[in-house]
This record gives sequence, structure tokens and C-alpha cells, in this order.
Amino acid sequence: MSLTIGIDDAGRGPIIGPMILSGILVDENSLQILKKYNIKDSKQLLQNARIELAKVIKSSALSYHTVSVSPKEIDSALQSDRLNLNTLEAIKAAEIINELNDKKQKIKVIIDCPSTNTKKWKSDLLNYIENPQNLDIKCEHKADENHIEAAAASILAKVKREEEVSKIKEKYPDIGSGYPSDPNTKAFLKSQGKKIGDTGIIRKTWKTWTNLHPEDKIKKGQASLTDF
Repeated sequence: MSLTIGIDDAGRGPIIGPMILSGILVDENSLQILKKYNIKDSKQLLQNARIELAKVIKSSALSYHTVSVSPKEIDSALQSDRLNLNTLEAIKAAEIINELNDKKQKIKVIIDCPSTNTKKWKSDLLNYIENPQNLDIKCEHKADENHIEAAAASILAKVKREEEVSKIKEKYPDIGSGYPSDPNTKAFLKSQGKKIGDTGIIRKTWKTWTNLHPEDKIKKGQASLTDF
């Protein structure tokens, strides 16, 4: 029986809320079921459709695992001298692999790689996998567009991410999308900065935050996040 693990993330770029990574373990029967439901990259689906498909994915997968990476954990990692966002994501992807790997038979792993330098990212990933001997790991940029396993994982991650953002919106309804490019998000961060700076919902290493609130700037690790 052929086994595959698919892994993808959601919420890597937002300044508000957690980053989520999900992974699924499937066999050939699982894949046949997923193919019937036209599983595709979560970004191409509305949330209601994702929620329904997530039910199918969870019921047809042999196993699945999701990890949530809080803004505080992201900031803490990026303050260190040895980590950047790509390495942190490699650590979390390895956590999922370690959870889903039964270590008894060959398993192919397909990961939507967050870096265009897939070779280096895979090398980082292998440092955190407990028993890689039975694994055939493929790190591919935009794997969720080409592999149903990664697409299914992206749906689970996106559903969880939206659930977490909805909880934040219950308390702070004016946050917008949570992305730095959103004018509503920027306006919220500017007007409510002092009030929400220590609530744990903001990634304070993001350039958008430090530009708006330079007095609250976290210096270490900032260079690794200039794209945000």
C-alpha cells in the first residue's frame, strides 16, 4: 500500500493571528475519494466550501495533524540569532511529519515549500525529523497547485486559520483581513496599537508594526521579515 503525507501552511504573511500548518497521511484509497471531490488549493475556494471539504478530508485520510504557531512564538523565534521564518516553518513541518510517520514502511512526503530555494529548505527540515530513513521527501514550491495531498492539507490549514481569525474578530471586529497590505488592518493597528500590542495577536517583528510603532520595535530578526 502506497502512503503519502501532504503538508501546507496558511497565514504565513498576515500580521494578525497565528500561522497554521496541516498535514495529512493518505493511501491510494484516500486519494481516490479526494479526487472525486475536486480537492484543490484552498486559495481557490470560499470558506464554506473549505469547511465542507475539510470534513471529507478528515474522514478519508488515515490520519491528520495541525499545528498553530502563535504571533508570540513567531516573534520569539525571529528574535533569536539562529532562526528565520523559513526555519521556523521547517521545524513545524517536521513536527507534523514526526507525528504522522509510522516508521514501518516507505512514505512519500510532499510539502509546499515556503522558500524558492527548495534544496536548502529541505536540508533544514531534515535536521528536525526524528526518523527520516523511511521517507521520500519532495519539497516543491506551490505544491498545493500540483498535488492533491498538499492541496488537501492547505484546506485544513486555511479552515483552522479562519477559525482563529474569527475568534479575534469577535473581540476586535475592525481588524480587516489581517494582512499588512489591507488599509483596514493598517488603520486598526495604528489606532489600537497601544491597546492591543501585548495581547498576543500581533506579530511585532513585522515591518508594518515597527513602522507604525517604532517605540515598540523588536530589533533582532527584523531583517528576515523585510518582505512584510
